[in-house]
Amino acid sequence: MNWSLKNWLRRYTLRHATLPDEAWRGAISGLSVLRGLSEDELERLRELAALFLNEKQMVAAGGFSLDDDTRIKIAAQACLPILNLGLDYYAGWVSVIVYPGEFVPEHEFMDEDGVVHVVRDAAMGESWEQGPVILSGADAVRCGEHDGVNVVIHELAHKLDMLNGAMNGFPPLHREMSAEQWAQTFTAAFADFCAKEERNMEMALDPYGAENPAEFFAVTSEAFFETPHILRQEYPEVYRQLAAFYRQYPAARRNSEKLS
Repeated sequence: MNWSLKNWLRRYTLRHATLPDEAWRGAISGLSVLRGLSEDELERLRELAALFLNEKQMVAAGGFSLDDDTRIKIAAQACLPILNLGLDYYAGWVSVIVYPGEFVPEHEFMDEDGVVHVVRDAAMGESWEQGPVILSGADAVRCGEHDGVNVVIHELAHKLDMLNGAMNGFPPLHREMSAEQWAQTFTAAFADFCAKEERNMEMALDPYGAENPAEFFAVTSEAFFETPHILRQEYPEVYRQLAAFYRQYPAARRNSEKLS
């Protein structure tokens, strides 16, 4: 779509399909991950959430009752990572599928002997390349509690990761960022994280991040917004790289929140 036409349509949407104040305030009041945002940031997040709901198809599955409050909660959390990036970072896919709780996707893989295996593991979320984001509604609604777990941010981080074509923990960086520095930082942190997980050490971040570099990026992105002080303490260089990528400083927001 032509850039100017797209922006005209988005301005039109914001004039005619803004989120009602009462519904917006009610939905975000329980999302502590948004605390510390300024009024200007909350208003920009509100606009992004309205555009997200207009451009993405959010559908219920498995008998889930998808009400407006849940839709707004999911949209607000989904748009937090792109608050200073813009909605075009979520281009190339259109659907968010919401189940009542954990769902059981089916995946096939072939082992080194050529034998095909079918794996069925319960999941809170999943992101498909050029396909939908799939969420557990129960987990999506309870996200944002400063516990470091946020399935919405986790799955949307995967979508950002996929913008380079492969889900490998290396999203498209801004021109002022160093790809070499990113690679060195995340490679070293991932190796340290995996070593701690293998030794069964107590983990400050979700151990699922040891699965692969893509999951490590998603898990550290969750922590970046949910528990930024913990991430900055555990992996300060990872925090700095994510701050440069997301163009946000959530640890500073938490500090201002404590002082207010």
